[in-house]
Parts: sequence; structure tokens; C-alpha cells
Amino acid sequence: DIELEILSIFDDIDNQLDGWLIHSENYQALNTIKNKFREKVQTIYIDPPFNLESSDQFDYRTNYKDSSWLSLLENRYELALFHIKNEGSFFTRCDANGNYLVRQVKDKSFGNENFINEIILSKSNRIKTKGTKFLSWHDTLFFYAKNKAKLFFNHITFNRESEEWRSIDNDGESWAVIPEEIVEKLSKENVKYDKNGKPISRARLIFNKEFLPPNGRRFPTQESIWEMEKNNLIRINANGNPQMLKPDKIPMTDNWTDFIGYSSNWSFATENSEVLLQRIIYTSSPKEKDLVLDYFMGSGTTQAVAQKLNRRWLGVEMGEHFFTVVLPRMKKVLFGEQSGISKDVNWQGGGFFKYFSLEQYEEVLNKVKYEDKNAMPVKDIYSQYLFLKDLKLADEVIKLDNESESIKVDLTKLHKNIDIPETLSHLLGKFIKQIKQGEVVFTDGTKIDLNNIDYKIIKPLIWW
Repeated sequence: DIELEILSIFDDIDNQLDGWLIHSENYQALNTIKNKFREKVQTIYIDPPFNLESSDQFDYRTNYKDSSWLSLLENRYELALFHIKNEGSFFTRCDANGNYLVRQVKDKSFGNENFINEIILSKSNRIKTKGTKFLSWHDTLFFYAKNKAKLFFNHITFNRESEEWRSIDNDGESWAVIPEEIVEKLSKENVKYDKNGKPISRARLIFNKEFLPPNGRRFPTQESIWEMEKNNLIRINANGNPQMLKPDKIPMTDNWTDFIGYSSNWSFATENSEVLLQRIIYTSSPKEKDLVLDYFMGSGTTQAVAQKLNRRWLGVEMGEHFFTVVLPRMKKVLFGEQSGISKDVNWQGGGFFKYFSLEQYEEVLNKVKYEDKNAMPVKDIYSQYLFLKDLKLADEVIKLDNESESIKVDLTKLHKNIDIPETLSHLLGKFIKQIKQGEVVFTDGTKIDLNNIDYKIIKPLIWW
């Protein structure tokens, strides 16, 4: 009763939610949510189980055969494509045990024309000496677009810590048109005329003195040099060579080794750094409330950072650490915990998310009970359907009401704690606006009486 009373306060529940945590095997989860979240995700990041020889050090399996591992990735890549917007991005983290395989399977799923970058990450700051090989110090991050022609990409820059100067010459010897007024101030051998009779030269006047670039090099245009002089961006150094001031902003490259790619705040072996996810989201997400998805959630770093950056998020994880690590972490994030990027972004807490479990195929199969159809005469054509011989479904969930001549559905017979509005939301691909006593209202204006559900809607739950 109190739950319904609280939910009835919200007049647009799904649009007010910050995120959804889903406890499920991720292939099934991606299939379940694809009608509701089709082409709504801006950024996907995954750090799947690496292709290692042993699973001893992890809370999940890592010792797949290559073919099984690639199938696991490829099947989920194909499903994930349904969820990404045309301008969206997909990042996959991997290491030297599988990066050459990941590149191939991503090329197949996304098209190699949508490959954007191979980014290098620092793995750890702990040195371990073992064996006769160089220490493994980096992971690889493969960045792909859903559609490269429409990709959103934000160039991130850093402030230069101190003033730096560089030579003004660049690669490639070139004779360029010069202003008429400087011709008389340059040496005759440094001036020629093009086919249109305009003066051209490799030399330039810098502070009214002639300079010539080294062979095979070229200077900026004379107009650019005058502009730099006016803004104090050019000088002659102690060796008598012209230099220009480097910009105070440094563009970010594909070398992301300026921070450690893993963290250790939540007692999880492969906890991703919040700085990593902050950089990915700033790069690929243009605005607040963009949707971010991670379906190999691990410790929940993607979801925590998305929350702190005011993005909406989806997270999928099947392990028990969903309850022991991820859920407690996200509750603490909402209460304003100050680890990771919290202080940098002035995170104060707050938010609203939903978490639920999906019934797994194995659970369904384990619960099924069948009648022996040979023990009873076949009365009609419907009696031949196998699942109508399942006592649980035939006798409890779906009943023929002779009095009203209608089919009655009671989904609570499937599971005691079934979330009927959420179930209907994903079956129909609709967002929930309101949940009332005995009724769910969707954002498109349609309503369903929870005490009188049309059995045709829930057929996919039963006949599959």
C-alpha cells in the first residue's frame, strides 16, 4: 500500500527516473529492453570479461575459448546496435589477450568505416615482476560510431601548465603570395612572380627583419605573422630564430595514460576508474539527460559517473555483486558519496533509480510441470499445445471465465513479487507515466487495467 502511495506522487515516472539497474544475463536483458529503448542510447561502454586462462582472481568467468568469447561479444554487439542513436558511440575495453579479436568482431558488427580510435589506457600503478617478458602496463579502448557521418564528438582540451614556445616553420617547402608592400624589403633572390604576375616568396618579415625557413620547410603567411606580432604571440629567441607561442589549450590525443584506468574504492577486482568514464561521457555525450548504457556493469562505475554528470543510465549485471557491490554503491552515490570524480564535479547527491531482476530462461524451465498427454484423451485442438499442459500456466495464470466468457490473466501467479507495470512497459515498448491502484498509464496516453489484462498482450511471456 505504501509503495503505491509513493508511486502515485509521480506524474511522469519513467521520465523522472535517472536510471535502471537490471539483474539479468545481458543477452536476455538487451532483448527485453530493446522495444522500449530502441535508438535512445547516446553512449555505450563495456568492459567485458577478458579472454584469460583462469577465472580465479575474478567474480565472473574469464576463461572462455576464443570462439565462445567472440560469440558472446558479437551476439551482444548486434543487439546493442538497436539501442544506439545514429549519432551515438560505442567503447569496448580489452587487453592484449583479445584486442586483435575485438577489433575484428567490431569491424564486422559496426563496419570498419565506423572505426574512430584505438585508445591506450594505463592499467595500474603497481609493478609486478614476473617471467621473461615486459610488464603489461596498458589496456586498449576501441571507439566506434553507430554512423560516422552523424557522430557527435566533443574535442576535449587541457590547460597548458606553463608558457611554451615553438619554431614557426612547418613541413613542406612552399612559395606563397606576399603583400606588395614588403617586396622591396626582401632580398631579390627570395622573390619570384607567379603566372598572374603576383609576388611570391619563402621569406617573411618578422619585426621588420627578413627571415628564411630551412630547406624543405615553410613559414605561415605574412598576414598571420603580422597578426601574431600584434597579439604578442611571436618572438625572436636568444639564438636569433623566430618562435611562436603554443596555444594555452592542449587537445586530447588517443594516449590516455595520464591517469590509472582501474580504481580500488569498492572492493572489486576490475573496478573501472571514474576518470575514464568521465572522459568517455564528455567526449561522446552532448547534453545532460543523454542515456548511457553498460551491459557488463561490473562494479557500476559507468552508472555512478553518469549519475554524477547528470546523464541517465542503464546497467546490466548477472553476478551476485549486483546486490553486494553495485546496488550499495549506487545508493551511496545518491547520498552524495565523495570518491572518484565527486569533488571535481561538485557532486552533492540526489537522484531516483529503479532496480529489478528479470526471470531467466533457466528459471522457467526448472519450474515447468507437464501432464502426460497420453494419460488423457485429447478433447480439442487446444489441448495439444504443450504449454497448456503446464499446470502452473493453465490452471493459475490464465483462466477461462465461463460467466463473462472472457480469459482472465493473473500474473502474480507467475511470481509473487512480479512488477506488472514494468513487465507491460517492456512488452509494449512504452514508457510509464503513472502507476495507480489497479492501473498503469503510459506516456502515449494508453492505459491498462491491471485487474483485467488482455491475454494477447502477455502471450510472449508464456508461449515462446
